[in-house]
Amino acid sequence: MNKIGASLLLAGLVSAAAAQTNTPATRVLSLQDCITEALQHNFDVRVERYEPEKSLLDLHAAYAGYDPVLSLSGTHTHNDAGGFARTNGVAVTDGNSFNSGLNGALPWGMTYGLNGNIADTYGASPESTGGQVGATLTQPLLKDFWIDSTRLSISAAKNTLKYSEQGLRQQLITTVSAVETAFYELIYARENVKVEEEALVLAQTQLNDDNQRVQIKVIAERGGTIEQDQAQVAQSRANLIAAQFTLESDQNALKNLITDDYLQWHDVDIEPATKLEAVRQFFDVQDSWGKGMTARPDLLQAKLTLEQQGIQLKYDRNQIFPQIDLVGSYGYNGAGNGYSDAFGQYATANRPFWSYGGQFSVPLSNAKARNGYKADKAIEQQYLLKVKQLEQNVMVEIDDAVKQAQSAWESVDATKQARISAEAALNAEQGKYAAGKSTTFTVLQLQNNLTAARSQEIRALANYNEALSNLAQQEGSTLVRRNVDVTVK
Repeated sequence: MNKIGASLLLAGLVSAAAAQTNTPATRVLSLQDCITEALQHNFDVRVERYEPEKSLLDLHAAYAGYDPVLSLSGTHTHNDAGGFARTNGVAVTDGNSFNSGLNGALPWGMTYGLNGNIADTYGASPESTGGQVGATLTQPLLKDFWIDSTRLSISAAKNTLKYSEQGLRQQLITTVSAVETAFYELIYARENVKVEEEALVLAQTQLNDDNQRVQIKVIAERGGTIEQDQAQVAQSRANLIAAQFTLESDQNALKNLITDDYLQWHDVDIEPATKLEAVRQFFDVQDSWGKGMTARPDLLQAKLTLEQQGIQLKYDRNQIFPQIDLVGSYGYNGAGNGYSDAFGQYATANRPFWSYGGQFSVPLSNAKARNGYKADKAIEQQYLLKVKQLEQNVMVEIDDAVKQAQSAWESVDATKQARISAEAALNAEQGKYAAGKSTTFTVLQLQNNLTAARSQEIRALANYNEALSNLAQQEGSTLVRRNVDVTVK
C-alpha cells in the first residue's frame, strides 16, 4: 500500500471513531477573541474587580469623618421635696429641658459645635424659663494640626484605592498572559496531532510496503523487518493517542480561562483562527527595564505600601507634640417667665456671652507616641529595602525574559533547518531502501527523527510566542500590548 492508501486508511479509522461519539460544535476564535472572553468571564478577574469598588466605598466612608453630627434631646423632671417644703407650698416642682447640637470637624483640624438649650421649671413660684444658643470652636496648634485621625484615614483610603487598582491590573496581566500561553499551547497541540498522524501514516506505509515485499520475495520474512514495522506502527499510535489527550487537555485549559460557565463550552471544539508564526522582534533590555520600573503592578504596589507607611509616620510624628489648642465660644442668653420670653431674647441678641483661651496637655513621659514613631520609622526602612529588592528582582526577571525570547527566536530558525534536513535525509534513505541499499531499521530511525524535528519546529514557534508574552508580563506592558483599557471609574 502506498502513502496515499495509508492516509485514506487513517482517515477512515478517524471517521469511524468520530461516528461513535457526538461531533462537537466548532468555534473559531482568534487570540483577541479569547482575551475578550476572559476579560468578561474569567472568575479571577471578576473577583478582583470588586476590590477597587470596595476601596472606593471605604474612601467615601473615610470622608464621613467630616459629616456634622446632629443631636437632639428632651427631658422631663419631677421632684417632690416633701417635709418642711410641703408646708410652705413649694413641695412639688416639674421641669422640661431641651438640648440640641450640631458638632463636627473641618479639614484643618478645627472642631466646632453649634449648641442650643432651653429649660423651664414650674410648680415653684415664680416659674422660670432660660437657656443659651451659641457656638464653640477648638483649633489645634501642634498635635492634630498637620494631620489628625480623619485625615490619616482619608489618605490611607486613597492609597488603598490605588493599591487595589494595581491589584486589578496585576490580575488582568496574569489572566491575559495565561490566555496567550493557553492559546499558543492549543495551536501547538493541534499541529502536534497532525505531526503524529503523519508519523503514523509513514509507519503504516512502511509496514504495508514491507508486507508486499515479503509477498513478492524481495526481502526475507525472517529478518525481523515486519516486526520492526509493527512496533513502529504501535508506537506511533500510542504517540498519537497521547497527542490527542494533550489536545483535549489544552482545550480545557483555555476554556477554563475564558468562561464562567464551563457546561456551555464543554462540547465546543475551539479552533484557533491563526497558525503559529514567528514575527521578528528586536530587544532592548534598557527599554524593558524602564517599562518594568514604571509599569509593573507588584512594584507599584510595593511603592504604595512604602508611601502608606510614610503617611502613618507623618501622623505618628505629629502625635509626639503636646496638645495646644485655641478655644473660643460665643452666643446669647435667654430667660423669662415662658418660652416666648426666652426665644424673644435670643432673637434680640442683647444678652451675649463669649469666651476665649487656650488649653495644654501632654503625657509626662510621652513614651507611647515617641516609641510608636520610632517603631514605624523602622518599618519604613524595611519597606524601603523591600522596594529596592523588588526592583532588583524585576531587573533580573526582565533580563532573563529578554534572553529567553532571543534564544527562542534563534531556535525557530534552527528547528526549521533541522526539519528540512530530516525530510531530505528520510527521502534519500527511502530511495536507498527501495534500491535494496538500506535497512528497515535505518528508515524507521529517520522517520522518528523527522517526527521529532517536526514537533520541535512547532514547539519552537510556540515557545517564541510564549516568550514574547512572558517578556511583556515581566515588563508590565501586557495590557498596552493587547490594547486593554483598565481605567477604573
